[in-house]
Amino acid sequence: MTEHVWSYKSTSGHLAGTDLTGYKVEAVDGSIGKVDKHSDEVGDAYLVVDTGVWIFGKEVLLPAITVISVDPDERTIHVDRTKEQIKNSPEFHRDKHLGDADYRAQLGHYYGPAGPFGGPIA
Repeated sequence: MTEHVWSYKSTSGHLAGTDLTGYKVEAVDGSIGKVDKHSDEVGDAYLVVDTGVWIFGKEVLLPAITVISVDPDERTIHVDRTKEQIKNSPEFHRDKHLGDADYRAQLGHYYGPAGPFGGPIA
């Protein structure tokens, strides 16, 4: 059964209601930044990651399905994509895209099983 792209995997260790703001985000090949905003809503869960100096002045939106583990002790979230895959995702502008259904569909396709990388690499 394929889990919805906007839902956390049951194995991620994410507990609804946990404030993830400020958590470090690690791709499979290194750090990508810190969580600036997130949502736990069922069917609409995501992370907005401030990439800091990695992609200067940019944020990325990661659907919850990309989260493979949440470590509350280390305040770290691990995602199942490479830095390059995240960098090449559809460009995100918070004011324009956060509530945009068309952008969500585009991002869902990019990160989903039918996307350019065939879904998760891990």
